[in-house]
Amino acid sequence: MKYIVRLQAEIMVKSKSVRSRHGKLLTANLRNQLKAIDPAIKVKWKWDRIEIELAANPAKALSMAVVERLSCTPGVLYFDRVQQHPLTDFATLLEWILPFKAAQLIGKTFAVRVKRKGNHPFSSQDMARYIGGGIRERVAGTSVRLKGAEEELVLMVSDEDVFLVERRFHGMGGFPLPSQETVLSLMSGGFDSTVSSYQMIKRGARTHYCFFNLGGDAHEAGVREISYYLWKRFSPSHPVKFISIDFAPLVDTILTHVDNGLMGVVLKRTMLRAASLATRYVNAQALVTGEAMGQVSSQTLTNLAVIDEVTSKLVLRPLIAMDKQDIVDIARNIGTEPLAAAMPEFCGVISNKPTVKADLDKVRQAEAAITDEMIEAQVYPAQIIDIRELHNESMATVNLSAATDEYASKVILDIRNEEEIELAPLTEQPYSVQSLPFFKLEKAFVGLPSDTLYLLYCDQGVMSRMQVLHLRELGFNNVSVYEKLPS
Repeated sequence: MKYIVRLQAEIMVKSKSVRSRHGKLLTANLRNQLKAIDPAIKVKWKWDRIEIELAANPAKALSMAVVERLSCTPGVLYFDRVQQHPLTDFATLLEWILPFKAAQLIGKTFAVRVKRKGNHPFSSQDMARYIGGGIRERVAGTSVRLKGAEEELVLMVSDEDVFLVERRFHGMGGFPLPSQETVLSLMSGGFDSTVSSYQMIKRGARTHYCFFNLGGDAHEAGVREISYYLWKRFSPSHPVKFISIDFAPLVDTILTHVDNGLMGVVLKRTMLRAASLATRYVNAQALVTGEAMGQVSSQTLTNLAVIDEVTSKLVLRPLIAMDKQDIVDIARNIGTEPLAAAMPEFCGVISNKPTVKADLDKVRQAEAAITDEMIEAQVYPAQIIDIRELHNESMATVNLSAATDEYASKVILDIRNEEEIELAPLTEQPYSVQSLPFFKLEKAFVGLPSDTLYLLYCDQGVMSRMQVLHLRELGFNNVSVYEKLPS
């Protein structure tokens, strides 16, 4: 089996040297990631495409893992699963094509699309006419329709080889990592910060994470999980850092010394001062925030200008002109919506009447009590964790296990959605399995027996941990994380 990967269109129109650099980066990224799935997978850079070659009849699980990895790698526009055959006469090619496509085309209109590279004694139209006519004669109920066909049969001829496209998959687009410079994303775990981080990864920037702890260990554990999820799914080719800064002392100073209407702006300026100092840990050239113009009082143009004035670092805002629903839609598409929705809001500074047009001189006077030495005292002892260790670290931060002997019975709660359960049902486990979608957990737990231990399960293990943390905060101690038994 073979996959043909096409690079993002924006890459293909760049100069030869830039195009070559992007292609080689993407090839190296795919090779390293796919090698972890199966060392036998071959990855070859062919200038206008990348070819991924698997065994002739790979296991379904292997194919699914490859598709998931290709679809979540920055720089991939789309990729085709193809069958390959030597370029022979048209009659032989027709006999080769029919077993793959006949059942799919029965009773449908179709069109044959031929794309050629190289010199051949025939035209693309010649091949399309012959193959199309042969299918129409051999497959019941078919008819050719060049526009608006129900099915398209795509053939790619490259020199002496012919590729039949079985299925096309969408990639995430963007540029390969790390074709752009390094950034540090201010991560709160909500919709905005997760989507803005994703946008920078998609654009080819190595994205590290900076977390300002205002909500205690449980909040930090949740943010660690979502940061790990973003890295693991979209940028595992390059390890990054998670920086955790205890911000409680600085928030106390703001609450004590800053006028109520200016608190939000001063808090954001203090965060940028601290994040700018933290860039030295990861050699980041810019800061990334999830702010969108006009979303809250601190995000007016006037206030954003006042906030940015405090740092010489470039501040990037990928979401600046996006509606909230657009941001939520992207979060849903990339899989962070349920994680962000479950993230509790921790706002250490809430103004009753926040200003929308902060005066820079008044802001400077208000923040005079927040000295550089105070910020350094919080940034220098910050926790700096390799993202590859973050999953285990988050488990250590908040103990999600439970004393199983204390409970009369144990039940596994599968908190995935119906489609996920149908695709990979949870069978042959040591305890009974019940289905309860994650968004129903909080209400449902009130009526569940307290003498039963409920073990939450999801595919990635991230949502189950997030929900356990949330339920523990609500006072439910009879809940823990379930690790599926190996099949």
